Amino acid sequence: MRILVCVKQVPDPNTVEYQIDPDTKRLVRDGVTNVLDPGAEVALEAALQLAEVDGDSTVTVVAMGPEDAEDALRRALAMGATDGALITDDGLAGSDALGTAKALAATIKELGFDIIFCATESTDGYTGMVPGMVAELLGIPHLSFVRSLEVRDGVLTGQRVVALGYQTVQCPLPLLVAIASGSHEPRYPALKGIMAAKRKKVEEYNLADLGLAAGDAGESGARERVLELRAVEERQAGTIVEDDGTGAAQIAALLRQRGVI
Repeated sequence: MRILVCVKQVPDPNTVEYQIDPDTKRLVRDGVTNVLDPGAEVALEAALQLAEVDGDSTVTVVAMGPEDAEDALRRALAMGATDGALITDDGLAGSDALGTAKALAATIKELGFDIIFCATESTDGYTGMVPGMVAELLGIPHLSFVRSLEVRDGVLTGQRVVALGYQTVQCPLPLLVAIASGSHEPRYPALKGIMAAKRKKVEEYNLADLGLAAGDAGESGARERVLELRAVEERQAGTIVEDDGTGAAQIAALLRQRGVI
């Protein structure tokens, strides 16, 4: 099987206090410690386990970001991925979810695939929209919140997390799978894997390579924009109702005042 995993480099959520640049209204990524997204590590672990069971699969990791995002790809390669692809272009800066999905989908078409793995959402953005958008652009099914899976005879069977338990779902390949957070424990790269990662291939792509114009991605093509930044309002103390025998009446009066009843 040709397995692809979408990954991302993010500011380290364990050591970095996220800051928004007031001028660009973007997350500050320079001058901080950046790492492979922990959610992407979970998705990668699910992909690696599937490849090990199959015994005849390759696992390619795909990321979009600046050139130093290759560090995150090298981490994924050290964990066991076969090779990597980095989409990097100054014109991608300021991309919204749709622009990101367009760049990923175009790259995935170039690479070819049987199954695509993603995290449910990235640790820095939390939109949760990119996996579904990539699947739609590729014209393939999308299974979300999958906690376990197996593939037999070209059909994936998995357990999908829902509010009161899980659903058992089936879908023929090709498809995209968004892996539920915390469903797999990512492996720690061994020294052998770290050394091997230095020799593994990482292919670079830019907008022109993918046949994308400046308006397809980046700030000029973004349909979502941050218009304003505000400080969080301080929470005011609530009203304490002391029940002296009239507590119910006081609560009812408060609810009527607020238009609830």
